[in-house]
Amino acid sequence: MKIYNYTDLSKSKIEELCSRQIEDDKLIESRVADIIKSVKADGDKALFNFAKTFDKVELEKLFLDGEELKAIAATIPAEAKKAIDTAHQNIKNFHLSQLKKEDKVETMPGVVCWREARAIEKVGLYIPGGTAVLPSTFLMLATPALIAGCKEIIVCSPPQQDGKTNCYLAYCAVLLGIEKIFMIGGAQAVAAMAFGTESVPQVYKIFGPGNRYVTTAKTMVQNKVAIDMPAGPSEVLVVADETAIPSFVAADLLAQAEHGTDSQAILVATSNKIIAETLKEVEKQLAILPRKGIAAKAIENSYAVLTDNIELAMQFSNEYAPEHLILATEQYQGLIPLITNAGSVFLGNLTPESAGDYASGTNHTLPTSGFAKAYSGVSVDAFIKKITFQHLSTVGLNNIGTTVETLAAAEGLEAHKNAVSIRLKEFN
Repeated sequence: MKIYNYTDLSKSKIEELCSRQIEDDKLIESRVADIIKSVKADGDKALFNFAKTFDKVELEKLFLDGEELKAIAATIPAEAKKAIDTAHQNIKNFHLSQLKKEDKVETMPGVVCWREARAIEKVGLYIPGGTAVLPSTFLMLATPALIAGCKEIIVCSPPQQDGKTNCYLAYCAVLLGIEKIFMIGGAQAVAAMAFGTESVPQVYKIFGPGNRYVTTAKTMVQNKVAIDMPAGPSEVLVVADETAIPSFVAADLLAQAEHGTDSQAILVATSNKIIAETLKEVEKQLAILPRKGIAAKAIENSYAVLTDNIELAMQFSNEYAPEHLILATEQYQGLIPLITNAGSVFLGNLTPESAGDYASGTNHTLPTSGFAKAYSGVSVDAFIKKITFQHLSTVGLNNIGTTVETLAAAEGLEAHKNAVSIRLKEFN
């Protein structure tokens, strides 16, 4: 892990460090385009072929139904079942608090305006398989979708070697009342949900993380269907001062690094001592990790920044706009107002990112690659849209009429003006 001194960094170097855009891979784009084209043209047939090609599985059908999911879910270890139950309840409690009814506003006498929420009727959830099993992502996406009231929730996840899913995802489905999981992975799953096939219903919005093929596919189908947010490799930035505990900081960096070789684990500290002790702990803890090969590569591509004070550390953090921000300091309370760009924030030495990843209640589907400057993480809001309403009484029409007529005339839109004028004449 390379170490930089913040005071020595030029503006362009800071921008370079904060830029984690992966170089465009034209081969991936070409392959994804071909996959999407194939799914659009051949539907289920293409999905069966891709399962055989990419997942090395010959599927008899593309989905598991409710009874099959119950049978698989029954094999879950008791301890895992209890953990999923606890995480689900916390996630549900947090997201239930996001349901808010807005007040009606009388903008002027007789003119009443308001907004009402409506669930997105059909949503697609992509649950990655790959190198890690992710029941937590299932909980994070399906729970707010259900709370929002989405009528149709389509779930896609890559098949295992036996053509089925694992007991953890199956149990999540049963717990959440999801009666079907499509055994479809990669870009082909995104294409199937975006355009629909004989078996897979078309959806209005697609959610969920994935590899570069999934991410590229989501980007390519945006002219047909909405997506949750742009996505990239996962990342964490830890701000640490002299009150940080190096072993804890190292554990947090490695927890992020084990996601993938392209993950970023950034340390921004106010002393060389903290950096040195943390890196020593990283080496110590890395040696015994089952995924140490992956984590080591990610750490190698990450870096540390030394700042003169905590305020400069926060300045760098806001420029980086991390997916996960950990404030490894006892002074975290005073730093909260300084945060302008972050996906999710973890306060103090006893709050690891893992808590939010799994069970504290906040959502772990978050903006990466600097998009925390403009995007929020997934919430109930992501599964709804707001419709505005307005009503004019006779008093309201008289009060607002001249204003609308004048503005419409100024824009040369006579029909707009007439829509008001004809009503004013009728009632006056």
